[in-house]
Amino acid sequence: MALLLIIYLAFISLGLPDGVLGSIWPVMRSSLDLPLYAAGLVGAIGSMGTVISALSSYRLIRRFGTGKVTLVSVLLTALALWGFSVSTSLLELMLCSIPLGLGAGSVDSALNNYVALHYKARHMNWLHSFWGLGASSGPAVMGLVLSLDLSYRMGYRILGGMQMVLVLALFLSLSLWQDGKPRTEGEREVKPVPTVHPRKGALPFALLGFFLYCALEISTGMWAVSYLVEVKGLEPAQAAFYGSLFFLGITSGRMASGFFSYRLSNSTLIFSGFALILASIGLLHYSSLSVSGFSLLLMGIGCAPIFPGMIHETPNHFGRENSQKIIGLQMASAYTGSTFSPPLFGFLGNWIGLAWMPLMQLVLLILLASCEALLFGLGRKRSC
Repeated sequence: MALLLIIYLAFISLGLPDGVLGSIWPVMRSSLDLPLYAAGLVGAIGSMGTVISALSSYRLIRRFGTGKVTLVSVLLTALALWGFSVSTSLLELMLCSIPLGLGAGSVDSALNNYVALHYKARHMNWLHSFWGLGASSGPAVMGLVLSLDLSYRMGYRILGGMQMVLVLALFLSLSLWQDGKPRTEGEREVKPVPTVHPRKGALPFALLGFFLYCALEISTGMWAVSYLVEVKGLEPAQAAFYGSLFFLGITSGRMASGFFSYRLSNSTLIFSGFALILASIGLLHYSSLSVSGFSLLLMGIGCAPIFPGMIHETPNHFGRENSQKIIGLQMASAYTGSTFSPPLFGFLGNWIGLAWMPLMQLVLLILLASCEALLFGLGRKRSC
């Protein structure tokens, strides 16, 4: 139980920095006299570091173990946040984003695989709900700091200090990690499944599924508010409130999915999520203003069980011995979707307008559902 608590806290720390740069950028760029687009450069550097560390996670974890890799990764993010607090130029911000991305990718891959191997599906859903708690807490801390007339630099130092507390907790818990050891009480017993080489045909669907899911989630989070303002005609403040409901739906939905997983399988939860997203896309496009806004809450609830369920099924699809390598590839694919889809949505929106956004969401959803249907179909075929 103590280790599970540490894992949950580590995922809060993973989410803490995610929304901070966007929330603080107007103040930060004014203080440093930087152009608006500079935030995109800082974010892109961090994303590239995340992809690299996700791809390297298999070798690192195999050599050093999940506990040590998580410890060093959180330490890197703590140092990066401190670096942001003292940076005075765009170059320094970009350099600090490198350890931030490297640390995030390793933590994500390491903990997702550990929970997939050792714990039941409910813990995977709850794990990702704690990420949502961290992602909403980072901007909240910054907002509180600014409301007290303190510098954004103090906010970064506070967040870095919170990460250092977790570093200490991880150091003290190193003996609890069970890499390569028999499962302990309360952990998940994964039934043996045949070893499946990626060239059997399942891997492309798994990787494409993660790319498509993150493209759908991140692009919705980035552009849904603009859609409500420019297409539906909502006031910006009201649209921003509805936009926050999307993330509230993801966080609360993942917490609820953990309880539903006592009775329902991952595949049932995943495809139920697809159905909710389909309904929400229709409501977003065709319904009245207020219903369109609240449809984002429904979309967040629909998104909630998909990503955790896809990860948790990895050992069943590919075998325990392959799961860490496959999850590293899946995280890299997910981060690639997160990196490139928002600019693509923005480019198309600038070119032909945002009215097409529900259609693009529908296309992504159909492709994602098709990948998952094929992936689960291959799994049933192997088990026959």
